Amino acid sequence: MSLIRTAVTGVGSFLPETIVTNEELSKTVDTSDEWIVERTGIRQRHRAADDQPTSDLAVEAARRALADAGKTAADVDLIIVATTTPDSTFPATAALVQSKLCAPVGIAFDVQAVCSGFVYALSVADGFISRGNAKCALVIGAEEMTRLMDWSDRTTCVLFGDGAGAFVLEPREGAGTKEDQGVLGFALRCDGSKSELLYVDGGPATTGTVGHLRMIGNQVFRHAVVNISEAIVAATEASGITIPEIDWFVPHQANQRIIRGVGERLGLDENRVVSTVDMHANTSAASIPLAMDTAIKDGRIKRGDLIVIEAMGGGLTWGACAFRL
Repeated sequence: MSLIRTAVTGVGSFLPETIVTNEELSKTVDTSDEWIVERTGIRQRHRAADDQPTSDLAVEAARRALADAGKTAADVDLIIVATTTPDSTFPATAALVQSKLCAPVGIAFDVQAVCSGFVYALSVADGFISRGNAKCALVIGAEEMTRLMDWSDRTTCVLFGDGAGAFVLEPREGAGTKEDQGVLGFALRCDGSKSELLYVDGGPATTGTVGHLRMIGNQVFRHAVVNISEAIVAATEASGITIPEIDWFVPHQANQRIIRGVGERLGLDENRVVSTVDMHANTSAASIPLAMDTAIKDGRIKRGDLIVIEAMGGGLTWGACAFRL
């Protein structure tokens, strides 16, 4: 059966110039490199400049993804930005990205599912492309999580960083089998009753402020390993593939212990798990495309590989997607 698949034809990423190491952080926060690495695997994070909004990071990642796909901004007819740190309440960061790229009038909007945002945004773009409503889409995860940090809370401020990553998506004709290039299946979830485990204590309709990130870390960890594992199994079943068939597992880069816990629970070969959390910390919706771009550029991930991505974030939201690159 012939059908239209959503194929990833380009990948790009961008990290702000300023790097903050654990050692540097320990000068202002009651922590140490040893404490952070042991609990999270993080060694450094990037921090955006004061005059560098989220849209700027998104634009740089988008340009690199378009170049990788052999496309220009003139080809783009759909832009979805997954972010929890928009430039402003409105307009959507995607609208600002469209303007800065000088892309033509088309569809542009944001998706807010925190760390799961990129997986959610990918599923939305898949709907547009598979129905013939978009021919060249940019799905971007862009975050400036350092803007949300309470720098007196060492349990959260050491975990997050800023960055952006992007996929270019285009339609490809498939035979309806697991050998097709493109998106094969999703599993998306949300449990709003757990929102108090990971949230920001501010907003325009409540405090009128941006607020700070708050987290009950041990409970988030427990839910992450169980929920992510379930979503991966569901996504692979929806795709008609099995866990051993996965070439590369590219998880949300939140915490090395979570990545390891999910891998062990599912019996994933650790040599097939992409981990970049040590280099950029948790960049929320940006972390999956950042990790993908790293593994493609260093030659690990190749065309034709079967990829599974996953994430869990505030909401609680979580999800997974299987696709063939």
